Amino acid sequence: MLPRRARFVWPAGLALALAGLFLALRGGHEAARFTLAIVDRGDIVEVVGATGTLEAVTTVQIGSQVSGTINTLHADFNSVVKKGQVIARLDPSLFEARLGQAKANLIAAQANVERARATVEDARLKYERAQELAAQRLVPQSDLDTAKASYDGAVAQLKASDAAVNQAEANLNQAQVDLSHTVITTPIDGVVISRNVDVGQTVAASFQAPVLFVIANDLAEMRVNASVDEADVGRVHEGQEVTFRVDAFPEGEFQGVVQQVRLNPTTVQNVVSYNTIVTVDNRRLLLRPGMTATVSIVVRKAEDALRLPAAALRYRPEGFEAARPRRGRPGGPEARPGSGAGTAIAAPRERPAGTGPEGGPQGRSSVVFVPDEDGRPRAAPVRVGISDGEFVELREGLDEGATVITGTEIPGAPRGLGPRAGPTPTSNPFSPQFQRRQR
Repeated sequence: MLPRRARFVWPAGLALALAGLFLALRGGHEAARFTLAIVDRGDIVEVVGATGTLEAVTTVQIGSQVSGTINTLHADFNSVVKKGQVIARLDPSLFEARLGQAKANLIAAQANVERARATVEDARLKYERAQELAAQRLVPQSDLDTAKASYDGAVAQLKASDAAVNQAEANLNQAQVDLSHTVITTPIDGVVISRNVDVGQTVAASFQAPVLFVIANDLAEMRVNASVDEADVGRVHEGQEVTFRVDAFPEGEFQGVVQQVRLNPTTVQNVVSYNTIVTVDNRRLLLRPGMTATVSIVVRKAEDALRLPAAALRYRPEGFEAARPRRGRPGGPEARPGSGAGTAIAAPRERPAGTGPEGGPQGRSSVVFVPDEDGRPRAAPVRVGISDGEFVELREGLDEGATVITGTEIPGAPRGLGPRAGPTPTSNPFSPQFQRRQR
């Protein structure tokens, strides 16, 4: 026999369970309510997203061809410089000493030439005298041979002295060039965006020229070096409009034009991308080299077009399944029983029409649902074009002002939960979704 307390608790629990079952059954028979949208007109812009880095169109790294100590600096960060302007000087004392030594070597070589010429003249006279005496048989043949050898040796020595003069002149020219390299000048007009040395610092140019300054030619004209994914690069072409944002000006939007899509791929962790160069007008000098830009490349645009929400294409009522051709029957509509509205819903096959990403000039075939006279969803075939992730261009099937279903409200659920999408393949989190365009 149950305790007295249990005899009172058990009937109360049973009553609560029956009440909950009644409410659940009652809510299960409530009519489904749909979220609706209106077909309207507006602009649709389809974009390709990418990220890139701002850089100057022409950037020159200025270094030193000789080693030495920085004596003076005539330019600093953000300095505006002109072509040929002196921006730094190295200590010239060592190079001046080398220049003086080269001059002295040249003078010595020229003196050796004069001495060699005198020797040649003396050897020539002795050789001619020996020839005259040998003709009169007054000297032996050996003396004539010795005089000739002395003359030939003096001529060869003169040629060597002339070569030494040429070498000394070359060394002098090299010393003069090295001395001139102690004066660092800029080869272009521009702005100094980087200075890597200070006064008193020693630079060594033994293997490669050290970079002293980096000068940008003109910051009024810049470019964005953007990385476009290989899946999107086929839609990017020269001359397309570009909008981008930078973190420094989150409320601002900058304009550009695609100048070049480079053929050389870049692979990082098995992700292939292509560098796309976007020219930018920076007359206000707001943009700076090195800024990270979030780029949107306009690949297609439809102005004042009929449009419907992208959610209308993703919505599918419960029980709906696109028609498939049966064996022995041509393809056509097929109705399958549904559980959402208690009716069978038939729809034409969804297949692309034409060629190309948007299905050709007439668009691609799809299906949306509109409420019928009884408030139940009815399939309506449409042809759609480009999409910006929020709206889709409507090319055929519905008129402006038509009502479409974008989702189903859950009966008895709080309003904050929002509409429930139909069991469509696009509701799978692993399926590709429309990407919302930032406005």
